[in-house]
Amino acid sequence: MFIAALFTIVRTWKQPKCPSTDDWIRKMWYIYTVEYYSAIKKNDIMPFAATCMELENLILSEMSQKDKDKYHMISFITGI
Repeated sequence: MFIAALFTIVRTWKQPKCPSTDDWIRKMWYIYTVEYYSAIKKNDIMPFAATCMELENLILSEMSQKDKDKYHMISFITGI
């Protein structure tokens, strides 16, 4: 009886998961994109460029080619 109860508890217990790298990158890419367009709208791109240039390179290096094609954005920061 005790083992059956433990089995039921374990089966229904939902532990929080750590986000995968892909999920983290997608969220960071979304935040980056929103901040990028916000800086353009405010015409305040230089401070943004200084702080986020490395973030863009990190995100692009970790993304798969499929995601790069899906979330591709012409960046004025890197001069592409």
